[in-house]
Amino acid sequence: MQIREWVSDFDPNILLADGFEEAIIGVCERFGMESVAAYNRNKCIQILVDRDGMTYEEAEEFFEYNTLGAWVGDRTPVFITTFEPNN
Repeated sequence: MQIREWVSDFDPNILLADGFEEAIIGVCERFGMESVAAYNRNKCIQILVDRDGMTYEEAEEFFEYNTLGAWVGDRTPVFITTFEPNN
């Protein structure tokens, strides 16, 4: 099963951020609110670097303005910054 199909089976009304399917980590459920798609923020930025040839700084700026800054209502996806310990 592909991630888009899994999310749609979970809730067909969940909005997805186009082009970032590989960064979906699941669905965020909140009491009294609609479920939303949850993405790994770092993977989204890496997708922009790999796919679009941006530098990391360009990708981060683009992501923050065009993706993170795009409010589309209560179904707007969440972008999670994961803890990555220094080894």
